[in-house]
Amino acid sequence: MEQKTNYLFGMHPVFEAIAAGKNIEKVLLKKGLGGEQFQQLFSLLQEKQIAFQFVPVEKLDKITRGRHQGVIAVIPSVDYVSLESAVEQAFARKENPLFLLLDGVSDVRNFGAIARSAECAGVDCIILPAKGGASITPDAIKTSAGALLRINVCKVPNLKTAAYYLLQSDVQLVTATEKAEGYLYDVDLTGPTAIVMGAEDKGISDPIRKLANAEAKIPMAGSIGSLNVSAAASVILYEAVRQRVRKYCHTTF
Repeated sequence: MEQKTNYLFGMHPVFEAIAAGKNIEKVLLKKGLGGEQFQQLFSLLQEKQIAFQFVPVEKLDKITRGRHQGVIAVIPSVDYVSLESAVEQAFARKENPLFLLLDGVSDVRNFGAIARSAECAGVDCIILPAKGGASITPDAIKTSAGALLRINVCKVPNLKTAAYYLLQSDVQLVTATEKAEGYLYDVDLTGPTAIVMGAEDKGISDPIRKLANAEAKIPMAGSIGSLNVSAAASVILYEAVRQRVRKYCHTTF
């Protein structure tokens, strides 16, 4: 359960924190809240693309009996990093960094499981969309076995823009999709690479697919025909590890 220090209370403090660029996971708003100050806050939430939820006042009171004024911000346990910083840090660490983009993966337990595999596989950064993506929560951290405390995570306003930035940084974009003609094992993953995983129900969005340098699918021998996204991510990430270990021997991959 989150501790009290993970929350910021009151309309003005929350407004100022958002305006100052502080990391805000989401904002809980009392149902029926109104007034000029609220409208200013609500407009800022939309402008900054911060998740918000209207809840009964009883839910807010359970978090704090203090003067929350109908507004409570949830502060992430782990800070997100900017994409620019993450890319710079990754290339500073090694010649051929590995990135993971999650397009629409919203379940925090899947996110945590993916992060655990990603950290073990040497992924340098996980990139999520600000809207429609999972968040760093206590459940996600627990499922990741603490990996989310050790790996850079970016939340970006637009995943397509982030993908384009990676391409401009000489990182190849590989989408994992059952629509691909070729198999995972036919794609060279030894250079700077960003692997894109999509949501289990919708898959990878068309704008991201159109940007990709390559597509790859996992061969299926059973009758179900699909893997859970966290299992699929593990398969693909460890194919990258296999290729890199084989090419670079025991150097950092």
